[in-house]
Amino acid sequence: MKKWIFATGLMVMISLSTFAQRNGGGERPSAEERAKRNTERMAEELQLTDAQKKQILDINLEYAKKNEAEMAERKAKADANKDAAEARKAEMKEQDDKIQAVLNDEQKAKWAEYKAKNQNGQRGRNGGGPPRGGGN
Repeated sequence: MKKWIFATGLMVMISLSTFAQRNGGGERPSAEERAKRNTERMAEELQLTDAQKKQILDINLEYAKKNEAEMAERKAKADANKDAAEARKAEMKEQDDKIQAVLNDEQKAKWAEYKAKNQNGQRGRNGGGPPRGGGN
């Protein structure tokens, strides 16, 4: 019984460490590693000949490299968009601070109310609400 519990525990630990390595344990495999792994899986599943394996490895490698480049490009664009959004947010805060400096307390309260209403209106313009004019 103790051997069975030990063996079960050992298998659970091995499977958990394998799972951690595969999903959260570091960097993504290189294009070459992914192409080789995919080719090996296909070779096993489809009983590929050595010649077929070589051709499919070349194809998988071509597309793995292409995919890797596209992912890097998408990440760079996402980072640039995030930076631009943060810069715009900082500009808007700067503008608001300058406006606030000109207003008296009553106007500041009205301004805050106006901004809140305007922000809600902006959100509603993206598909919500009734259609605009233009009947016949």
